[in-house]
Formats: sequence, C-alpha cells, structure tokens
Amino acid sequence: MNVPFVDLHRQLEPLLPEIQDAFNSVIERCAFINGPEVKAFEKKMTEYLGLAGVCSLSNGTHALALTLQALGIGPGDEVITVPNTAFPTSEAIHLAGAEVVFADTAPGAFSLDPAAAEQVMTSRTRAIIPVHLYGIPADMDALMDLAEKHRLFVVEDVAQAQGARYRGRLVGTIGHAACFSFFPSKNLGAFGDGGAMASDDTELVKKVRMLASHGREEKYTHLIKGTNSRLDTLKAAQLSICLDHLDEWNRQRRQAAALYDELLQPYEEIIRPRVPQACEAVWHVYVIRYTRRDKLADFLNQRGIKTGLHYPLPLHLQPVYGYLGLAAGSLPEAEAACQQVLSLPMFPSITPAEIQAVCEAVGQFFETEKKK
Repeated sequence: MNVPFVDLHRQLEPLLPEIQDAFNSVIERCAFINGPEVKAFEKKMTEYLGLAGVCSLSNGTHALALTLQALGIGPGDEVITVPNTAFPTSEAIHLAGAEVVFADTAPGAFSLDPAAAEQVMTSRTRAIIPVHLYGIPADMDALMDLAEKHRLFVVEDVAQAQGARYRGRLVGTIGHAACFSFFPSKNLGAFGDGGAMASDDTELVKKVRMLASHGREEKYTHLIKGTNSRLDTLKAAQLSICLDHLDEWNRQRRQAAALYDELLQPYEEIIRPRVPQACEAVWHVYVIRYTRRDKLADFLNQRGIKTGLHYPLPLHLQPVYGYLGLAAGSLPEAEAACQQVLSLPMFPSITPAEIQAVCEAVGQFFETEKKK
C-alpha cells in the first residue's frame, strides 16, 4: 500500500464547496486586502483561544519577528530558543534585530529544558521562545516560573500545535504572546502562507497590527516604522471555515497517534514520542526515534511509504550560525534527537489500514535486519 506523508486534498475536499462560495463572495466584491473576512477570522480565533486579541499576518515568521519588535526587543538583546526546530524560529529573532541563543532540550523530550535555558542567560536576555514541537506541549509552568524570576517575556511558538493543551489550557494562551503558522500542512493550514499572533495584552496586539501595516492605524498616517505583513482576505475566509473543523481534525490525529503507539510497541528499538502528564498533544507530525533512522526511512520509502525529517540538522550546527562557535556535542540532547528522528505519515484522514501498513513495514524492516 502506498501511504502519503500528508494528503491535504483528502482532508479538505469535503469543505471545498463552502470555501469556493466564500472565495466567490470575496472576488465579487474585490475585497482582497483587509476585507471583512479578515476581522471575522481574527474574532473567531480570539474566541477560540479565549484571549483578548489576535492579529492575523502574512506568515508565521513575521508573527514571531513583529511580536518581538512590539515587545521592544531588538539590537543588543538576546532571545533563547531550541536548536531542534524549523529555521524560521531563529530567523525571526534576527529579523527583530536581536541575537539568538540556543539552549538544549530536556532529556527524552523535544522541548526546551528550563534548566538549560537558565544556564545560558545573560544580562542581555529579554525573552524565551518555547516551541511546542510536533504538537507536543513544552514545559510551560517551569518556563513561566523562570521568566518571572528573570523578568523575561515568553513568546510561544505554536506553529505546530494549535489546539494542544497544557494542563487543561490551550497552548498559546500561557505566555505573554503566542505566534501561529498557517502553512498549508499545519493543523490549521491556509491555501498558501499565513500566520497570526495572539495575546491578552491588547496594546501588544495593536502594536503588532501597526507594524504589519506599514506602521499605521489610519491609511495615510504612519506612526512607527513597519512593514507589509497582512493576511489576504481570501485566506482569512478559508481559515475561518477550517477553524470550525480544527478540533475534529486534531481528534483524528490523536486517534491515529494512539494506533501508532499500540502497533509500534513491540519494537523496542524504536522510541515512541512521549506526551507530558496532563497534556494533550495534537500530533502535527508523529515522530519516532531510531538510531538507524536513515536506513529505516529508505526501507519505508522503497515500499511506497513516505516519511519526513523534522529536523535532521540542529540550528546551532547550521553554517549560518558558525560564528556562535557551538561545536558538535555542545547541545547533546538536541543533537541526538536530530540524528534519530523520523516522521511517519500523519494527517487527519489517514486510515487505520494505512497506519497498519506503515507499522507492518516497520516490522518487515526489523525482520530483514535480524537475518543479516
């Protein structure tokens, strides 16, 4: 059986007539920029999160960068985050004018280790960006305590975790602000790039909105230096429809992850992903760890099972960060994870038969290895 890594068409096809109607309405009115659908989506997402405000943006990278800028973070400041994340997390720190500082992940986990974060703090540290990687919540209680102790901002990177819960609270509602990506394959994905920031601080949301619209509140009056990072009306209309289905899609992802857990349990060589106690993951991807990851990936791919790598090279070892002087071995937990992680097929409409096929192929791999 061929199993795709992601199948967006299968997921979105039932919604296409409703989305097309919404698009037709926008097109008929030619309301492509700042149409009423943008505010409607922001209102719906604000209500979903239970926060004071949401500012939609053109992408998740700008959501992080503009939020940092709105917090007054820039040249001379440092922001701590993890190295086992997508490049835009650290890229956004540079776009804000600050410097990235990498801290290791917690042992056996994919998220920021609060103790490691405290070790790399300096007098220049202004913020922490925890990443809820793969849809699994980070240790927010410990990180918020750390931030309060050192008077730091916490900006949650929720790009892969919209709808996940940490001790009953939605991730993205715990820090001082949260940033989201609507890249098409995310749990809530747009027809193209998109993003948002959210906060209970209405003044912060207002500042980000100004930064995203050329530094203005009114059309011809520019109060601060900004940029152009607005969410298109067409995407807002589509996202508003899809948001109504996010919880169900996440339920289906959890169901798929539970089946993976059950079927992969016999293979002791594989480390299955762990969710912290009292937390609810939303499984943007289902990531296992295995010491011979590349060999397993090749075996699966040759049998029509598509896999992914999130992420094979930690950011502190990327060529662009050579100036930091962080050699291999400096952040061992994150490095070990990046050498071992393998993302298996995961999307809301994946079938039990497809998951069974993936796990049977994993079993065939180990049977083949035993014969060598």
